[in-house]
Amino acid sequence: MSVRAVGTPGRIDVMRPWLGTEEAEAVADVIASGWVAQGPRVAAFEHAFAARMAVGHAVATSSCTTALHLALVVAGIGRGDDVVVPSFSFIATANAPVYVGARPVFADVEGDTGNVSAATIAAALTPATRAVIVVDQGGMPVDLAPIRALCDPRGIAVIEDAACGVGSEYRGAPVGAGADVAVWSFHPRKLLTTGEGGMLTTSNAEWADRARRLREHAMSVSAADRHASLLAPPEEYGEVGFNYRMTDLQAAIGLVQLGRLGAIVGRRREFAARYASGLAGVGGIRVIGDPPHGRSNFQSYWIEVLAEYPLDREGLLARLAEAGVSARRGIMASHRQPAHRSRDTGSATLATTDRLTTGTLILPLHHALDGDDLDRVVDVIRTAASET
Repeated sequence: MSVRAVGTPGRIDVMRPWLGTEEAEAVADVIASGWVAQGPRVAAFEHAFAARMAVGHAVATSSCTTALHLALVVAGIGRGDDVVVPSFSFIATANAPVYVGARPVFADVEGDTGNVSAATIAAALTPATRAVIVVDQGGMPVDLAPIRALCDPRGIAVIEDAACGVGSEYRGAPVGAGADVAVWSFHPRKLLTTGEGGMLTTSNAEWADRARRLREHAMSVSAADRHASLLAPPEEYGEVGFNYRMTDLQAAIGLVQLGRLGAIVGRRREFAARYASGLAGVGGIRVIGDPPHGRSNFQSYWIEVLAEYPLDREGLLARLAEAGVSARRGIMASHRQPAHRSRDTGSATLATTDRLTTGTLILPLHHALDGDDLDRVVDVIRTAASET
């Protein structure tokens, strides 16, 4: 534990996972059981998660990225296909189509939410488009119904990257429930964490069954069933699969976290409202809020630094750091990265993506903050706004 002088303000971290003794006890129980790989805890976590997300099936995986890979595979996406994706997202969203031999085609996003819309997707469609990946960016629910209305008549699969979306709502239901398939992240930056780990959810039973097989080498008999049998049945491998399994150690943490989800979302929404109130009227700062079609979990609370603010985004980040506040640059633009910069990704303009990537930053938001912490962050931003 670090020691600081009395009266010296401490560091305010941008995030911190909400973990406690219940998670430690759950892991200890798994260790005592002797079954630490994918087994009964994973099955229980899948069942509970599917019920909470209002879908028929959940398939636990080693990460959200591996879940997204599986989602494209079970949706039948492959070589020669185009997949429309937002550039304004963590790079895994653009990488996954490449894993299956498809081409990512970048769509722009709406400025108020940072999400793709039916309009921005329509501008990026090609004759070879067979899937779109929509993202609940920072927990902001994507407006899915118009996107389904665009894609369904064209036979385009809608895959929802809900990596940041657990606990967010779309038209009164959990995000992800209306997609053909959705994927989720349990990285420590997310509200619900298992350290690493992910989940695929769908109401398509055939897709779910295939994803379960593919995540453990496409075995015809699961490893859990084999190990539970005194005389294990012979297994077959009908196709080339992957090792994308979650462990029971992770799932035990996930079950505890799922039970705490309501409290986590409530705390974050309370703090987000306090940020919005504290920053209201600050010239040159645009804050985010719930869209008309849903409620955000505020996985990230981001602001946009506009031209009239005295500092640019980098200057404000530096000013916050000087005050002991750990903020972060906003969401990246994948089309600017060397991995994707040279790809022929269609003709849609990405003006809003470029603007948001350059001008947004993420403020601290987690359960361990208090009112004084939030006031400190707000005070730095307001004080800088008064400078000439």
